[in-house]
Amino acid sequence: MTDHSQLFIGGEWVAPSGKETIEVISPWTEEVIASVPAGTPEDVDRAVAAARGALKSGPWSTMTLGERISIVERLRDLMLENAEELAQITTAEMGCPISQSRAIQVPNPVGILQAYVDTIKTYPFEEVRRSANGQALVVREPVGVVAGVVPWNVPLSLTMQKLIPALLTGCTIVLKPSPETPLDSYVVARLLQEAGCPPGVVSIVPADRDVSEYLISHPGVNKVTFTGSSVAGRRIAEICGKDLRRVTLELGGKSAAVVLDDADLGIVAEALRMGSFRNNGQICTLKTRILVPSKRRDDLIDHLNAMLDTMPIGDPSADATQVGPLVSARQRSVVEGFIESGRAEGGKIVRGGGRPDIDHGWFVEPTIFADVDPDATIAQREIFGPVVAVMSYESEEEAVAIANSTTYGLSGAVFSGDPLRGVRVARQLETGAVEVNGNPAGFLSPMGGVKYSGLGREFGKEGIDPFIEFKSIGIPAETAATLD
Repeated sequence: MTDHSQLFIGGEWVAPSGKETIEVISPWTEEVIASVPAGTPEDVDRAVAAARGALKSGPWSTMTLGERISIVERLRDLMLENAEELAQITTAEMGCPISQSRAIQVPNPVGILQAYVDTIKTYPFEEVRRSANGQALVVREPVGVVAGVVPWNVPLSLTMQKLIPALLTGCTIVLKPSPETPLDSYVVARLLQEAGCPPGVVSIVPADRDVSEYLISHPGVNKVTFTGSSVAGRRIAEICGKDLRRVTLELGGKSAAVVLDDADLGIVAEALRMGSFRNNGQICTLKTRILVPSKRRDDLIDHLNAMLDTMPIGDPSADATQVGPLVSARQRSVVEGFIESGRAEGGKIVRGGGRPDIDHGWFVEPTIFADVDPDATIAQREIFGPVVAVMSYESEEEAVAIANSTTYGLSGAVFSGDPLRGVRVARQLETGAVEVNGNPAGFLSPMGGVKYSGLGREFGKEGIDPFIEFKSIGIPAETAATLD
């Protein structure tokens, strides 16, 4: 890895205003692998000023949608050309197994980018609306300067979720990557330059929490888009609420997989390989509560154990590895605290619960709890590690009640031999998305949560709207006729 001495502000590489740095530590070797400058409030001021300048003047303010699409498509092509570099960096900085970085951490961001391009081509930036008391030209304009705050678990995907709709709608954006994973953002900055993104449109400022709050509350920022914990999201909502600043929040989850009595347990276990344990358990949509009929509990646990037997733990850069280390020593400590809580509250560990026999790296064994009370801490709070809770139920109604019993509502799953029955149960779950028999909704469908899992949606046309301000222009009937 390379130490970086500059920040990407206003489309240029510039010296930081401060002298502090952020050290990037390998979750595998536990050694420093790179460093980047720690952004300061002064750096944020420069980035926001550049974004406001590009919004109001220069080539960005006059570019057509087609021209913006061309820049984004060029970025897509460059990401594909540099896919291996991006995959290797992601694995090095946060511990995702390289096989998953190659299959998920880079292809998904490219898929997100392409889905937004496909959506924007038919997005109604202007339309005429008529009513009994008037007619209007309804126009959709860029919301302005966007602050995008990106977490460490899938950094490139979440960067694209914020960057691409901002660019396509004509906004400008200041990205704040996580201190744990800033290195991929340096590649993105380089590729944006190669793609021809005009100066000022994108700035990237790695920083700690205090500077992040400074960015979020900056008077020059019109909208905040954040992905992260529900605790942090509530704090951001509080800050934005004071100034009525637009905000989109994609927050934590405690998603349930409802296994119905007619489900094929082989299909269930294989779906939960990635559905519960990918990225070392560090994904907000993972199904960490597995609800199963009492009479099928033992069979399901056998299937899960057999599946985990085929997921080697170890060096995340090795092709065979399917479970790597957690992102940091702190995160491992948090996960181990939840495991102890599960034991103390009566949960039965049927697999894992400790650290593997590896002499370095922030590992936690994939862990299965059984006989977990639905009100237990590990059934109610997001763990963000390779830990699942198996809970038994007696009726379909009880399963739905347990699934809906947390303060979260981000994702979910239903498994059934009858997909239509699965859809019927899915409709009863209080969550933003549900997968039936492991089938994802895709990047053209809105994603987001209810309850403490967030505000707003990303993906699809619903993911474009938060970057838009609506304006209604009352016009004469004869003018409306010329605009149809």
